Amino acid sequence: MDIYEEITKFYESVGAEKRIIGKSLFGRKIYAIKLGQGSPVGICQYALHGREFITAKLAIEHYKRGLYKGSVWLVPLSNPDGALLSQTGLTSVKRKSDKKRLLTLNGGNADFSLWKANGRGVDLNVNFDARWGTGAKNTRFAGSENYIGKKPCSEKETRALKAFTQEINPDYTVSYHTKGEEIYWYFHQSIRTCPRDKSLAAALSRATGYPLCFAKGSAGGYKDWCIQTLKIPSFTIEAGSDKFEHPLGDGAWRDILCKNINALYELSKEYTDE
Repeated sequence: MDIYEEITKFYESVGAEKRIIGKSLFGRKIYAIKLGQGSPVGICQYALHGREFITAKLAIEHYKRGLYKGSVWLVPLSNPDGALLSQTGLTSVKRKSDKKRLLTLNGGNADFSLWKANGRGVDLNVNFDARWGTGAKNTRFAGSENYIGKKPCSEKETRALKAFTQEINPDYTVSYHTKGEEIYWYFHQSIRTCPRDKSLAAALSRATGYPLCFAKGSAGGYKDWCIQTLKIPSFTIEAGSDKFEHPLGDGAWRDILCKNINALYELSKEYTDE
C-alpha cells in the first residue's frame, strides 16, 4: 500500500469532522481531519516535501493519541504527487508527457527517491508569500528541490493549504518535515510576540527532545507565511535523526514515533497553562 492509499484509507475510516481542502496538480485529494473540539485551534500539516512522506504516518498516530485540550486539523499529505514520486517513481504518473517532463527535470535519472517538489517541480515550502524568492537556497528553475515557482502560491497545493488556513484562522500551526531533530519557530516576528512563540516552541522541545533552532536563510515556507501574515505562532519540526538517509523509511519510524507522539498533546496543554 502506497502512502496515498494509506492516508485515503485513514481518512475514510474516521468518523470525525473531515473534508477535502483541494487537489494536487495530478488530481489527488488533499485531506483534512479534525481532532478534538474547541480552543485552541491548530493546523498540523505533514509531508509538504515529497521525500518526507514518512511524516504522513504521524498524522494517524497523532489522531489516535488525541489532545489535552482544544482541536487541531490534521493535513496528513500536503503534497501527494511528490510523495508518490519519491515512494514509487514515475509509475505514479499517468500521462506520458508528464513522465517525460519530470524525467528531464530530474536530470534524466529515473530514481525519484530524493524528490522534494510537487508534480511541476516546484518546492512547495518555498512557494508561500513570505519574503518569497529571498531564501539562501532558492532557485529559479524547476527541479527536485528549491524551485520557488513562477510567483508566490503559484501551485494548487500551496493555494489549497493557504485558503484552508485562512478559513480556519488557527491559533497555531505545526509542520512536520524530515530530518535533523530540531524545531524552527522564528521568522522575523515582533519583539512583542517572540516570548509567546518561543514559550510554545519550548513545549514542543520538551515533548520531542529536539532543540530549538533558527532556519538561517529561510523564506517562502508555510511556517514563515503563518508567522508573517497571520501573526500566529508557527513551528517546523524536523523529525528523524541525521543518521538516517532520505527518504526515511521503516528503520527510522519507531524513533520518530517515540519522540513525536506527544507533541500536539503537550502543545495544546501549554495553551491551557498560559
